[in-house]
Amino acid sequence: MKPRILLIGTGDTKADELLFMSDCIAKAGGEPIMMDISVLGDPPYAARYDKHAVAAAAQTTIEVIAASGDENSAMSLMAIGAANLTRDLAQDDAIDAVIAIGGTMGTDLALDVAQALPLGMPKLIVSTVAFSHLIPPERIAADLMMILWAGGLYGLNGTCKAVLTQACGAIVGAARSTIRPRNERPVVAITSLGKSCLSYMVELKPQLERRGYEVVVFHTTGMGGRAMESIAAQGGFAAVLDLSLQEVANQLTGSVVNSGADRLENAGKAGTPQIVAPGAIDMVDFPAWLPTPKELVERPFHAHNRLLASATSRPDDRRRIARAIANKLSQARAPVAFVLPAGGIQQWDREGEALHDPEGLSAFVSEMRSAVAPPVELHEIKEHINSAAFNERVLQIFDKWVAAGIVPAGKTTVAA
Repeated sequence: MKPRILLIGTGDTKADELLFMSDCIAKAGGEPIMMDISVLGDPPYAARYDKHAVAAAAQTTIEVIAASGDENSAMSLMAIGAANLTRDLAQDDAIDAVIAIGGTMGTDLALDVAQALPLGMPKLIVSTVAFSHLIPPERIAADLMMILWAGGLYGLNGTCKAVLTQACGAIVGAARSTIRPRNERPVVAITSLGKSCLSYMVELKPQLERRGYEVVVFHTTGMGGRAMESIAAQGGFAAVLDLSLQEVANQLTGSVVNSGADRLENAGKAGTPQIVAPGAIDMVDFPAWLPTPKELVERPFHAHNRLLASATSRPDDRRRIARAIANKLSQARAPVAFVLPAGGIQQWDREGEALHDPEGLSAFVSEMRSAVAPPVELHEIKEHINSAAFNERVLQIFDKWVAAGIVPAGKTTVAA
């Protein structure tokens, strides 16, 4: 296999870098296919997909884009064209992977391109702002790879060549070795934290697999929830068991450990049935290597590791979180069941544990009871979220929905 690698960049300003990358891709055994996203100038090479083709994919012309007002509006229009054109190429099986290069402008465009591609098609962005907080979580595709473009502001040098060669080798290798999702069984998503905090996945995953489903568990520490939302937005799940909503609470309380403002919304918009529970909404996460935020200094505290720490939110914040959860669920276009474990919502809120806060739990449970309204189903249990009773109620609802045809039946056998 000689993988076809779509290489995207502004050829009028980064021709040296792009030609170097094209050569690296070819030497690694790939076929470089150039897409030029320049607006004002022209590259010193013939791109297979030039700026006119990109503009046409946005249903306009490069002249209109250049006269649109400023560099932001121009590149936003080019991003529409680049995303549309790349999506068409992927659907026509004309490319096997995509790599893009840029500063903030090129990265902004490349993020849209990545989101236009299906899960399993390798996508890599070489960026001067890789991993930066400038990039909001909701812009990041579920399986996006990024590498920091060290020394890459202007022109080639030994430092940036070291990065570019790694990136080109990585994208060719990924294109050769990737396994695309086959989805032979209906896919069910579960959100959770580590089993020391939320343990229901240990029981629910094998139970659902025995029923004929492929189960995908997402770690709700910011980017895990983002990946789930990204796939849910494309209708990638038969059902979602969104049982850990810590990222919703984080976003509402200003924590950087969040998945974006649309967390808990995309499955509902896509018409995917959801069973939801408030796992760990009482915790506000923050980087353990930074000072504790002043509003949390006096709150019960737990250091998970050297990266992540948590403190409990105040009762009034929990009431606000409850109302936000109910509002998000009310907008769903498919059935939603909310399971409310009145006995506790994460391991460390039990009596004697570091985050035990009965007043805060009571405030949340009380507000949730009044905030959830039909057609969302409210299922309150007296037990803790890490109890057998919680798992039994979730499976009871799931099995009822399967019997009613709301969730497609599982497949206990698949083709070899």
